Formats: sequence, structure tokens, C-alpha cells
Amino acid sequence: MDLSAPQSHGAVSIRLVRPRDARVLQNELLANRSWLRQWEATNPEGPVSFDMRLGIRRLLQQYRDGTGVPFVMEHEGAVAGQLNVWGIARGSLASATIGYWVSERFAGRNITPISVALATDICFRELRLHRMEICIRPENHASLRVVEKLGFRYEGLRRRYIHINGDWRDHYSFALVREDVPEGVLERWVQGRAPQDAATVPPADRMPA
Repeated sequence: MDLSAPQSHGAVSIRLVRPRDARVLQNELLANRSWLRQWEATNPEGPVSFDMRLGIRRLLQQYRDGTGVPFVMEHEGAVAGQLNVWGIARGSLASATIGYWVSERFAGRNITPISVALATDICFRELRLHRMEICIRPENHASLRVVEKLGFRYEGLRRRYIHINGDWRDHYSFALVREDVPEGVLERWVQGRAPQDAATVPPADRMPA
């Protein structure tokens, strides 16, 4: 698959990560440590060395292998964060999961929902996947707003699902299937047709504040 051409909407664009992005991405991560640490995936077996160049090489190998698509999110040409499509499964499952982070200085500009919409549309139209999932910690209200805006459907609570910030954390699961958005995720949102209550978490699954 060749997804080298950037995709954009207004001032926001996503493109494949490049090896030369290592320095700017590492600088953004370091500058945003206090902002991102509480949501950052960790290794239950202990700390691992942080090497962005090696990380990008691994992501691009996954892209070549067809198991992931690593994007950089940009705002007016400036790197704002990363969005990774990972765990691509083919055959009868035809699904993948989206994860992302955005720098604090770019928060509140709709960069993440636009990027998620663009990436999901690519996965449905270009990669011919059937289902896209996003898993979010109950405490991450900014990310919950992303799935609310785009009309992702709530699908359940996953107990102690991912190791985040030093412990196994519960996550809410949200998803869309291709039939949900024949016009595309971005187009549905721009036209104001995304269902407003699809991402609502039922009271039985809501975590205490």
C-alpha cells in the first residue's frame, strides 16, 4: 500500500512519518512530558530506552509489513503530534486500532478529530478495512470529546486493558464500521450529521470521578 500523499482538511493534515521527523517529534515529546505522561503507554517489565529514530524505523517496518500506518499530524505545516493505525488485521476481521497524541500548544484546534477522521477514511477507502477502534481511558476527557464529535459508537469497558503511566488501566472502547459512514467520517462530521449520543457511556460502565 502506498499512502505517501498527505491528506488534509483546512489547516490540518496527516502524512506518513519520515525518518527525519525524529528530532522534532522527540523535542515535542520532551517538551510535553507533564502533558502526556499520564496517558503514555509503559512497559510492565520496566523502563525502556527512548529512541525516536529507532521507534520510527519500527513503525515504518510495520507499514511495509502491512500491520500499521504511522502518521504525523500537522497544523499549518508544523508538526502537532502523531497518529498511529496499529494492529491491522486482514481477512475475516479486517480491522485496526487508532492511537494518537497531540502537543499541548496545539490543543483545542480540532487537530485530533480532523486527523482521526482523515485516517479512518483512509483505512475504510484505501485499505478496505471494515472496522476501526479507539480505546480511551475514562479520565481522558479530551480524547472522549474526539469520539463524541465524530460519532464513534461506544462498545464497552475493557478492564485493566493497557499498561499506561505505570499500571494496567481500564479503557472505554469505541468503534465504527464502514457501513456506518458511507459518505466518510470527515464529511459526516463537517455536514453536522454525526450522531450526538453514539459515544455515550452507559451509567453502569462509568468510572467514578
